[in-house]
Amino acid sequence: MSGERKVILITGATGGIGRATALTFAKTGHYHLALHYKSASAETRDALASEVNALSPIPDPDTGATPSTIKVDFFQADLGDYDSVRKLHKDVVAGFQKIDVLFANAGSTLGHQGVKNLVDVPIDIFERTWRVNTGSAILLTQLCLPAMEAQGWGRIIFDSSVAALTGGSIGPHYASSKSAMHGFVHWLAGNVAKKGITVNAVAPAVITGTAMMGTPTGEREREMAASKYLPSFATSLRGSKCFSCLNRSVAKLILCARDTCRSAWTTGRDC
Repeated sequence: MSGERKVILITGATGGIGRATALTFAKTGHYHLALHYKSASAETRDALASEVNALSPIPDPDTGATPSTIKVDFFQADLGDYDSVRKLHKDVVAGFQKIDVLFANAGSTLGHQGVKNLVDVPIDIFERTWRVNTGSAILLTQLCLPAMEAQGWGRIIFDSSVAALTGGSIGPHYASSKSAMHGFVHWLAGNVAKKGITVNAVAPAVITGTAMMGTPTGEREREMAASKYLPSFATSLRGSKCFSCLNRSVAKLILCARDTCRSAWTTGRDC
């Protein structure tokens, strides 16, 4: 990709898939990074910024030139508050002038995991989970689309979950919030395809090293590995049931989904 750098907004960018995606995009040298967080400490943000700045961008394949330093900035927002989501978009545009790629990655279980009975999840937890996981992603899409349509190019990627397809092991509030994304992806992809915008979703299994799941103990990892809902692709990536290794693998898939050459016509996919 040559010419002016594009801007990617990543929600939930300070851990797990979001962090891995930020580093993966940074390494290309072709993207400025607008990184959302909710409550990550200054130390966590500074560490990520330092790692981004320390990366050596890949030289341009056409010219061999090494890109100059990319811009990285952090933006705080509570995705459960739609006014906060609107401010997030406004602040990113003010800082970067545009958003070319939206990776709606942030997700939450609202502290309810491993739910065994439907009645154990109050309806207000359902609604709050839907708002954080799905509503904020849809609202950001609404806010980003006009500029993408005007320039005739955009990439929208949602971080869903295998729970959307299988029910998963976290709980019904989480599974339903993720499954809603898939219908939205299919509808929107067909609606904006002729405008140069692609819309896709990735649906990985359980990811460790995130604020949502924390870092499970060995016992918890064995429990997840034994789950009948574990998708086969989760074990094939590295030949073992190592959940933490999925971050980089999913990040590479995100990178592929934005690639102009390899995925210009890939849209409406949920993989």
